[in-house]
Amino acid sequence: MISFDRSIFYPIKQSIKTHDLIKKFNFDIKNTRVPDDFILKDISSLEKQNNNSLLFLEKKLSIKIDKNTNILVITNNIDNFKSDNFKNIIYVKNFKDISNKLINFLFYHEDEYDFKDEFKLKNNSLISKYAEIDKSAKIGNNTIIGRGCIIGRNTIIKNNTVIKNSIIGNNVNIGDNTTIGSTGFGFDLNLMGANNLTPHLGIVHIDDNVRLGSNCTVDRAKFDITYIGKNSMIDNLVHIGHNVILGDNACIAAQSGISGSVLIGKNLISGGQSGYAGHINIGDNVIVAAKSGVTKNVSDNSRVAGFPAIDIKEWKKQIIIQKKNGHK
Repeated sequence: MISFDRSIFYPIKQSIKTHDLIKKFNFDIKNTRVPDDFILKDISSLEKQNNNSLLFLEKKLSIKIDKNTNILVITNNIDNFKSDNFKNIIYVKNFKDISNKLINFLFYHEDEYDFKDEFKLKNNSLISKYAEIDKSAKIGNNTIIGRGCIIGRNTIIKNNTVIKNSIIGNNVNIGDNTTIGSTGFGFDLNLMGANNLTPHLGIVHIDDNVRLGSNCTVDRAKFDITYIGKNSMIDNLVHIGHNVILGDNACIAAQSGISGSVLIGKNLISGGQSGYAGHINIGDNVIVAAKSGVTKNVSDNSRVAGFPAIDIKEWKKQIIIQKKNGHK
């Protein structure tokens, strides 16, 4: 995977010093530890730390902050505030509400900002002037390519496709009516409702030699990258959720869905209508039978089937037993 400059994809509304931020959001001064001249310009995640950024910690973690990286931690765990591990920190009780408001306050993102004035019309397609597209790429009719998109050489994008917040590699083939870089389905159970989806400020990275079918959806990451590895084949009608990491040489059949934050190793073979619960790890060289529901971690070189998915040999035994007992 690659690093990316967030400002290319999401314009900063305004840089703000922390003492002004504390006043605006009415933070408790007793539970803040930040210098007045700290200026926020970016977002960090647990996996990637960026300078002059916010990092949201919803629970106590033993994460170490790079001493050379200026990070302001927002947390709802008072133990984090007491720790010397974090140089700059604010403790808040209404964590989810504050985190969403802070993100929306600092950044423009495509769910709230009209970028239409940035587009130019070319061959019946809308292409942002902030997109970088190799001259050898071929783009179909009625396609939309948004801000910050980078598209490599010999890539084919077919009709009625929408791409935004994405980096597309070389020799990629994207089918008709596919959407790449859409908002992920992230929300807090305590803040239900269509207006409370978590803002997503990450991107999608589709690596070289990937074939992505028609009517697919690949959601951008919350802060980092949703990734599809090299030489992967994705059938029609497949949904890949936010923060998914899909290793090289994957083969995923139609009507499959991968929930957010699933980490998948190399050489996955996944049958049609298979589904994956969120926040699980799938090893290398795994085969998932059609119509399986994967709800737990799967180790390397496994073959699983059924719902919930189990070792395929055990699943076959259960089917035989059910038939003997009169189940069809």
